[in-house]
Amino acid sequence: MDQTGVAAETPKSPWGSVAPAAPSCSLAEVMSEQLARQLDEEDNGFPALSEPASDPRLTDEAADTTSDLMLAQMLQMQFDREFDSQLRREEKKFNGDSKVSISFENYRMVHPYEDSDSSEDEVDWQDTRHDPYRADKPQSTPRRGFMGKGKNITTKHDEETCGRKNTARMDNFAPEVHVGDGLGMDLKLSNQVFNSLKQHCYSEQRRSARLHEKKEHSTAEQAVDPRTRLLMYKMVNAGVLENINGCISTGKESVVFHADGGSLEEQPVPAEVVLKVFKTTLNEFKNRDRYIKDDYRFKDRFSKLNPRKIIRLWAEKEMHNLARMKKAQIPCPDVVLLKKHILVLSFIGKDHVPAPKLKDAMLGSEDMKDAYYQVLHVMQTLFQECNLVHADLSEYNLLWHEGKVWLIDVSQSIEPTHPHGLEFLFRDCRNVATFFQKRGVTEAMSVYDLFNAVSGLNIPVGAEDEAEFMAEIVALEKRNEDHVQRRGKKTFPVATEDGGPPPLKPDADD
Repeated sequence: MDQTGVAAETPKSPWGSVAPAAPSCSLAEVMSEQLARQLDEEDNGFPALSEPASDPRLTDEAADTTSDLMLAQMLQMQFDREFDSQLRREEKKFNGDSKVSISFENYRMVHPYEDSDSSEDEVDWQDTRHDPYRADKPQSTPRRGFMGKGKNITTKHDEETCGRKNTARMDNFAPEVHVGDGLGMDLKLSNQVFNSLKQHCYSEQRRSARLHEKKEHSTAEQAVDPRTRLLMYKMVNAGVLENINGCISTGKESVVFHADGGSLEEQPVPAEVVLKVFKTTLNEFKNRDRYIKDDYRFKDRFSKLNPRKIIRLWAEKEMHNLARMKKAQIPCPDVVLLKKHILVLSFIGKDHVPAPKLKDAMLGSEDMKDAYYQVLHVMQTLFQECNLVHADLSEYNLLWHEGKVWLIDVSQSIEPTHPHGLEFLFRDCRNVATFFQKRGVTEAMSVYDLFNAVSGLNIPVGAEDEAEFMAEIVALEKRNEDHVQRRGKKTFPVATEDGGPPPLKPDADD
């Protein structure tokens, strides 16, 4: 083998292939780099002759640092905005339509920022805890009750500190209480003034709540509460009524609406009906329990502590009284339906025009005379056959329609055996006699003769002294009340002048 060939052969490395060597650089390049470093070190050893901003290298580093901070803030802002949006959706889903809502405001992370023209990027300060317009609340005193040392000590009873605290506490008043812009000023309220404001706000809240409750749960002048309105809507939806036209009359006990009749399975409904809605407020007729608590038909069901029960009994009582009157063929409205405190009656009138009251009816002398005898006959029939006393009979509760007198408003009507039944009858007779005598009806009897003619009781008139006549009536009522306590049956054992039977049959031993 040739020795030159052996020498030319390169031995293999036991570590594998060798990486190619780095390209060699010239001596001039090495000298220039060392020279540059040396010059830099020499320059750093001397004080700077120019501002740092003039150094382009330093300026580039500051710019890069500022841009990184801005980028991080923008990313954090975007993250917080998405977090708040998700929080709002969770809050809306959690609350739903509930009147009581839960707020996640304390968990929001929105940061206020400026230089934003987008409406979506604007921060709603009302929904954040960082309100820049909110007044700074005074710092609370430490637990030990004072702050400062020596002559500069300030206790929690300091006048200025308490005044600022009271001003800040006004922010906790109800939303409807307008406290003004006093929170943004250095306003100091004394304890006396703050307590007066607090008590006034509390009283106003209670008064507002009472007014709202009264409005929502009462039937007032030409208005109905939501419960009554719902009952009326149900009648229309059930087909009992076609539509409700409006209010035609108001009184101390009820509000009357005109409506077009629909249909019922049990009985036909007139083409025109009225809805008599008994008022759920007792402001105008506070003594209505006087007419019902001693009525044996409702005595066990009477409750003075529950006004709504009284009103339902009042409507039911009128329905029963009208049924008695209709059976005795007394002209009166027909009962169509009773629903709680709403009574549906037939309409007395024509073409949506109600019949005039006897007080407003333009009648001639003959018609007025005829009306008087009709009223007399109605009062006698009501007392003797229906065993009822109207107890509120006057020209306001008598209608003139188609040549006849119609009797209405009998919800307060009672039986003659009521402890005050004869007194109510005497009052009715006085109203009727006074009205027809003023209208020039010569045949109209005096109040005493009319009372005896209606009741059948022969109470001596004497010198026509009302006090003596009323004393006789009260004595009869007292005798009847004592008889009730002994025998449990009410009666007036007074025979008529012609020897006929008394209006109410006495016991066999009387």
